[in-house]
Amino acid sequence: MFSADSQPQSIGLATGCGSRRSRNPGTCATIDVLTEATIRLIRHRRDALSRAVALRSLGLLAVAAPLGVVASLGAADAGTAAQTSFCVLTPAETEGPYFIDHQLERSDVRTDPVDTSPRPGVALKLTMAIRRLANAGCLPVAGACVDLWHADAFGRYSGIAGAADHSRYLRGYQRTDEAGEVVFTTIVPGWYPGRTVHIHFKVRPDAADSRRYEFTSQLYFDDALLDTIYRSAPYAARGPRNVRNEADGIFTEPVAHDEARGNGTELLLALQPADGGYAARFDVALDLPASQHE
Repeated sequence: MFSADSQPQSIGLATGCGSRRSRNPGTCATIDVLTEATIRLIRHRRDALSRAVALRSLGLLAVAAPLGVVASLGAADAGTAAQTSFCVLTPAETEGPYFIDHQLERSDVRTDPVDTSPRPGVALKLTMAIRRLANAGCLPVAGACVDLWHADAFGRYSGIAGAADHSRYLRGYQRTDEAGEVVFTTIVPGWYPGRTVHIHFKVRPDAADSRRYEFTSQLYFDDALLDTIYRSAPYAARGPRNVRNEADGIFTEPVAHDEARGNGTELLLALQPADGGYAARFDVALDLPASQHE
């Protein structure tokens, strides 16, 4: 766990800006480094994939799969997953009190359709790939409904302040394409008291009948990177947050196959600088009932 004032070590990315040591100040509008914590995350997920191979070879993965909490495929695993013959499941987490099914089908969720005003904040392009467990490995789930919702830079959710609150910012859904993917344009969320910073998502493979099956979870951020982002406007005006990942009860809920780690470690986004903001990819692997993919 990083302290609020820690400075993460970094590794330069090939973004045209050069390394931190050699670049000219002011030539890059955003951070062009991977934090040391993100590097550890990538290595951790590769280790998780190796454990999944061992579990499957022992016949244990099939036993654990119905729990839906074996492990997750994250941003760092996309290339590896395409070359493997197994599917590593994503942990489910609580929906929370702020899901509203507005049926807003859109890719860019930053604006409020009521007044078309965009929410301020650091841009985040989030690609999500929805997969299902199959004998042949991870297969794409086309046509699934993927909902996304989270707080704005000031820690506020839209549409929850009573009957008169008709705001709809930072909410929306999309249907997955033939590759099982959707891409959302949003912002890095702000913090609010009592929780670490997170994004909610819900997957409904059968959009016509969500009662048949739905999967809900949350995505998290590297604390050290958030410390850096939150020093800039509009986040800085709120001061330091009061809950970090390791102090969040939902983030630290034990992983089924490894009680020494929390579910949140399987749900961390690996952000990379992109177009003045950040981009991330997360693969969601589900153990769908047979009726959902017949």
